[in-house]
Amino acid sequence: MEYDVIVVGAGLAGLVATAEIADGGKKVLLLDQEPEAFLGGQAWWSFGGLFLVNSPEQRRMGIKDSQELAWQDWLGTAGYDQEDDADYWGKKWAEAYVNFAAGEKREWLTSMGVKFFPVVGWAERGGYHAGGHGNSVPRFHITWGTGPGIVDPFVRRVREHIKTGKVIYKPRHRVDELIQENGRITGVQGSVLVPSMALRGEKSPQDVVRVFEAKAEAILITSGGIGANFDLIRENWPARLGIPPEHMLSGVPAHVDGRMLLISEEAGGRIVNKDRMWHYTEGIKNWNPIWEKHGIRILPGPSSVWLDATGHRLPSPNFPGFDTLGTLKAIKDTGYDYSWFILTKKIIEKEFALSGSEQNPDLTGKSISKVLSRIRPGAPAPVQTFLDKGEDFLTADTIDNLVMKMNKLTGANRLNADRVVEQIRARDREIDNTFTKDLQITAMRGARNYLGDKLIRVAKPHKILDYRNGPLVAVRLHIISRKTLGGLQNNLSAQVLDEQGEVIPGLYAAGEVAGFGGGGLHGYRSLEGTFLGGCLFSGRVAGRAIVSDLT
Repeated sequence: MEYDVIVVGAGLAGLVATAEIADGGKKVLLLDQEPEAFLGGQAWWSFGGLFLVNSPEQRRMGIKDSQELAWQDWLGTAGYDQEDDADYWGKKWAEAYVNFAAGEKREWLTSMGVKFFPVVGWAERGGYHAGGHGNSVPRFHITWGTGPGIVDPFVRRVREHIKTGKVIYKPRHRVDELIQENGRITGVQGSVLVPSMALRGEKSPQDVVRVFEAKAEAILITSGGIGANFDLIRENWPARLGIPPEHMLSGVPAHVDGRMLLISEEAGGRIVNKDRMWHYTEGIKNWNPIWEKHGIRILPGPSSVWLDATGHRLPSPNFPGFDTLGTLKAIKDTGYDYSWFILTKKIIEKEFALSGSEQNPDLTGKSISKVLSRIRPGAPAPVQTFLDKGEDFLTADTIDNLVMKMNKLTGANRLNADRVVEQIRARDREIDNTFTKDLQITAMRGARNYLGDKLIRVAKPHKILDYRNGPLVAVRLHIISRKTLGGLQNNLSAQVLDEQGEVIPGLYAAGEVAGFGGGGLHGYRSLEGTFLGGCLFSGRVAGRAIVSDLT
């Protein structure tokens, strides 16, 4: 055969696997339906957060972490309940991944030049008992350079192999079918798409120029999930989260459509945990969209008052940054697809960050001076731009005027100003003492016991209705699609399994298409920083396993 391995998908998992396979001396055909400008896939757009355990960055911040604590948090978050079936391989992948995150992950990345921002973030804080959902300690390590800073080392490795002929990269090659011969997957058939000058993230034309076929000893699927395919999201929406939303924003470009999941299933691959997915509740409409229904996620600190569409505070512990899917259920239980933050200028200046490499030019551009400017008065520049131009951002000097604007924005009179004022005033009274029965205020004060939060992430608790802290800000929040937690079930050698649990010879999977490992290493929930990490880990495992299998 002309190639040893065909890799379908040039996102992060595909790049990692391709680099590892070529390092092992095998010849790789790397295929992707999008133009070369899209190389790196969704990972390029990411904030670059990575889950690491007991890292030097944590220790310097006074954080005491351990593999045992991380695994305790993972199990409490994942909630595996089908360990003899759909969760069998996912749990095994998860244990291997946590070991990796506590072991050689950081050294492996830093050996390729990856560096980390010194302050570790605290995502998915939980808010339940010690054995429940959430990170007990900060573990969200921001890559210096954000998503591109993670993608670039693997792009460089792959391009070096392209120069030597070990990797043949063919963009605009869309796989439509897997070739089977005598029970083995031996190749792919597909369509060569019309050349496109589409910029990264833009929808590219799908007109077909001609068909193609290629064969190899191993086929690796790394094509991502279903985040932009709202029909598939709604079809697989879990009943535990209520009725599927009628209105969503998309956190990923249009090409994240799940095509290869269905094609792999037709070839005999087993997809498990289809109803497990990860969608955020703090989405805002991008004032300058790149793809259709382009949404940006707010990465919030814990101080904003969170109201549902009718103006009631969400129940504890549905605080900003604590439990993504728990809050999603609480919002869907209201019967509406949106909710509200109410906050002050002081809160938005210190606590609002926006997800995405393009929304963090200081970190993405590796500019120390621009990063330091974040500690100056005023909102970060990208946040200020949304304040100025974003459809979902409202400001007012009084709460009555703010509520009037909120009702006008939705075109409905769902918010009663007196009820909103009553709840916020009750909250403000709890600020007078260092102790309180309001669990959100307890959480805010607890967060400031962590130096990183006190310095750059959590505002000093203050009264929202005190004019000295104004002006007041309201932000309408949409549900924003993001990740697929289920996928092709594969073993720890990344080999795809069929409905009987048997290996499909020649077929491998890695990244989001495999639920980041095993068809769902996260279980039902994520600890954050584990999506990029899952692509890195599963891509590396798949690449090395394929080299071993073919040697």
